[in-house]
Amino acid sequence: MDHSLITTAFSIDGYRIKQNLGVVRGIVVRSRSIFGTIGAGFQTLVGGNITLFTELCEKTRNDSFELMVKHAEEIGANGLIGIRYDANEVMSGVTEVLAYGTAVVFEKV
Repeated sequence: MDHSLITTAFSIDGYRIKQNLGVVRGIVVRSRSIFGTIGAGFQTLVGGNITLFTELCEKTRNDSFELMVKHAEEIGANGLIGIRYDANEVMSGVTEVLAYGTAVVFEKV
């Protein structure tokens, strides 16, 4: 899927929605490893950006995004509109990240 046809908006200039295929999502549930938690604990002593957690969060968001795109492609979409992220703590140290949006078929105007 062309990533220029993926947006948080509900339209893309120069394209019209030919078909709405419905909501698609990508869900990833991750836990911190004991080593990552210890390493991040050391980083909190120094202050600033906790890079171990930043990298984990970025990877998790990217993985959920890619799963959402794959789901959209599987049902015949060539674009996504209204995409959003949501995150919830499932239990201590375990987080769910959800990427979701509306799968559409765009055609160039």
